[in-house]
Amino acid sequence: MILQFLLAMAACASFAVLFGVPRNQFFFSSLTGALGWISYLIFCELGAGIVFASLYATFFLTILSRFFAALRKNPVTLYLVTGIFTLVPGAGIYYTSYYFIMNDMSRCTAKGMETFKIAGAISVGIIFGFSIPQRLFQRKK
Repeated sequence: MILQFLLAMAACASFAVLFGVPRNQFFFSSLTGALGWISYLIFCELGAGIVFASLYATFFLTILSRFFAALRKNPVTLYLVTGIFTLVPGAGIYYTSYYFIMNDMSRCTAKGMETFKIAGAISVGIIFGFSIPQRLFQRKK
């Protein structure tokens, strides 16, 4: 699991460079993505399906992004967009397209529906994460 944490952190750091995150925020945006990935793995180990694990991990990732945004006084998108990189169902999109091109419609439909459910779970997780009042993330003066 440590190797997956480090690889997720490296992948998010690479995406942070591509996304144009300021250099002093690379660590926190990468940490957000790595913790989001580890939370996904933990929820999968606890018996949640991949859709619900994506929902819970995205909710956790959104809360963490909002926390870092308040702590570091930066926009949430610096942490959320780079952190969500590890949870996006890219392989599902690829295999849906592959099965479509190979004219295997039953597998294409199954993989496409699974990918669509994961994408919806990610959206709902972000919505739930942003439904928490901002004052809970701000430091007391």
